[in-house]
Amino acid sequence: MSTPHDYFPVIIQVIIAATFVVGALGAAAWLGPKRAGKHKDESFECGIEQTGNARAPFSVKYFLIAILFVLFDVEIIFLYPWAVNFKALGWFGLMEMLVFLSFVMAGFFYVIKKGALKWE
Repeated sequence: MSTPHDYFPVIIQVIIAATFVVGALGAAAWLGPKRAGKHKDESFECGIEQTGNARAPFSVKYFLIAILFVLFDVEIIFLYPWAVNFKALGWFGLMEMLVFLSFVMAGFFYVIKKGALKWE
């Protein structure tokens, strides 16, 4: 049974982390540059000069590729714990992983078939 005394190290760590965050933000505000001007106050977007209306349509291909990368990357991360416990899981674990990989590969081939990874 845990007592409130057991949580003392966690509370200390939270206090230290919060103090560091507040201290770092305060130091940045106090010591940071305070030069204002027309160029400094402009919104910055990838270093490209602003032209036209911000509501103009644009290609979302880059974001689609990024989301697909994160999706497949997160799915592949599940392979590591399985590989570490491969012997302990036995044949049942192998069959589960084959089913999982078949779903991942089905999604991957679907994305390829739809042409989502073709950069034009």
